[in-house]
Amino acid sequence: MSADIAAAVQRLNSQLPLKARQQDLPAPLARLHREVLRRLVEEGRAPSRAEAAEMLAGGDVDAALQRLGNDDLVVLNEAGTEIVGAYPMTLEATPHHLTVNGHPVNAMCALDALSVGPMYGADVEIDSRCHVSGDPIHVHQEDCGLLEVRPSTEVRVGVRWQNPTACAAHSMCMEMVFLKDERTAWEWQGGDTEHISIFTLDEAVEFGARFFRPLVSGN
Repeated sequence: MSADIAAAVQRLNSQLPLKARQQDLPAPLARLHREVLRRLVEEGRAPSRAEAAEMLAGGDVDAALQRLGNDDLVVLNEAGTEIVGAYPMTLEATPHHLTVNGHPVNAMCALDALSVGPMYGADVEIDSRCHVSGDPIHVHQEDCGLLEVRPSTEVRVGVRWQNPTACAAHSMCMEMVFLKDERTAWEWQGGDTEHISIFTLDEAVEFGARFFRPLVSGN
């Protein structure tokens, strides 16, 4: 892992410490969190409230959802009664549409979209758009391998670093974006290398893998 990627992983962990929060959960809640991720990638859906209650074996499902939501490990519906996402995947509408195991699901951001394949060794089709121009971007990925990229392999991922509000999916994730080529990325960055980072697709895949894989390891 390059020094730049290591620094990016450390920086994101300082702003959105998902693994640390998962490790602080009681064991039943940590298992539920990993099951949410598994269902999203394997079935394109989150466990229902009834299924979550069953996994908790009589535990308080309201308290469990509130804890996971307050820790920003999952995104809940407006009523706070159902899980609609868990980083990096969501059922909410976003610009980043995935097909995983034949099921449609969305990603919270561009970095998240490139992280689903490495988390599970999955085959993933990503359809998104350039944040600046609106041009369509397509990536076919298997695990960490990029099988096809359109419009070209010059596609970049831009990250505008910021501390999230209560829900990162609705704040910082909005500024982790696809950019159609190197020139567009430089223009979007505007010389602000302190607050805005630009990654090639290969770099972004490694970044995402390093950040998200620990969530499914159970360690």
